[in-house]
Amino acid sequence: MSGATGVPEVTDEDFVEEVLGARLPVLVEFTADWCPPCRQMGPVLSALAAEEGERLKVVQLNVDDNPLTTNAYKVLSMPTFMVFCDGEPVRSMVGARPKRRLLAELSEVL
Repeated sequence: MSGATGVPEVTDEDFVEEVLGARLPVLVEFTADWCPPCRQMGPVLSALAAEEGERLKVVQLNVDDNPLTTNAYKVLSMPTFMVFCDGEPVRSMVGARPKRRLLAELSEVL
């Protein structure tokens, strides 16, 4: 897994606890090892997790290893970013993006 530094990986097994049960808003990156744009997002997610860790939980989910969660949220393209608040998906974004744009898109939940 080409995980971003400081960004934990969640699985089908712990998704409910780690994401749906989180007290903070959660940004989930649905990612895959074979996806170049996903690898591009690694440093962006690491920086976001470091800078916004008090207000936002950032995690990654490998779509190949976790088909139940991937299918439950109808994720078809990588990377897909989903924001969860109080156990509900409130925003979905598809494709790599610069940190500034990602932060702007997250502003309503931060």
